[in-house]
Amino acid sequence: MYNYSLFDSFFAPTRVIVVSEERLRQKEIELKENQIKVIDNRIDELAKYRLEVQAELRELRPAERPGKDMDNLDVEPSSLEEALTSG
Repeated sequence: MYNYSLFDSFFAPTRVIVVSEERLRQKEIELKENQIKVIDNRIDELAKYRLEVQAELRELRPAERPGKDMDNLDVEPSSLEEALTSG
């Protein structure tokens, strides 16, 4: 029985794997396609989360009344003269 030591693994010959250019290119394509899928999934998750936050924001905001921007024109005149000269 042979006992392996640190020096056996340190001085072991390196392992060389030869891969064809075509196989390497195919692996790169698969990796990029996988990256696109992951990005698309993340975009979908963020879009759903955005909709949730928008709904929460709508609930927090007070309901806007129609014509709210005209409220400042509804001020009653303080005198008869002001009532007769304005408008």
